[in-house]
Amino acid sequence: MDFELHPRLAADTFVLGQWPLCTLLLMNDAQYPWCILVPRRAGLREIHDLPDADQQQLLRESSALGRALMQAFGGFKLNVAALGNVVAQLHVHHIVRFDGDPAWPAPVWGKHPARPYTDAERRTFVERLAAHVTDAQLAL
Repeated sequence: MDFELHPRLAADTFVLGQWPLCTLLLMNDAQYPWCILVPRRAGLREIHDLPDADQQQLLRESSALGRALMQAFGGFKLNVAALGNVVAQLHVHHIVRFDGDPAWPAPVWGKHPARPYTDAERRTFVERLAAHVTDAQLAL
């Protein structure tokens, strides 16, 4: 079985790049700096389903993404979660939170309708994030 991005993830996001293990996605909700890492491995639902080396790579990529997001957007807190209640395919959300953001302090899911990015907002997001991705392998 080959890796295929779940249709719901494909519909709700923009692909920003391919990192060594994961596809890097931008959630199409301009209310929050919100990226998702999806390991390109077929049929997985949980992090513990990954081989040990892939688990370590996911941690490296998640840490690099989290660091870059917080440097680029200066949030109060970074929420990282692999819930999968709606989309079972293994994916890890990285959401920069701000004291007073539209959903604060509750989770962002279902709190407010998504506000899609304009093309200009999406370009600005990518430029800001790319300026803080330091590992050459992780370049956007």
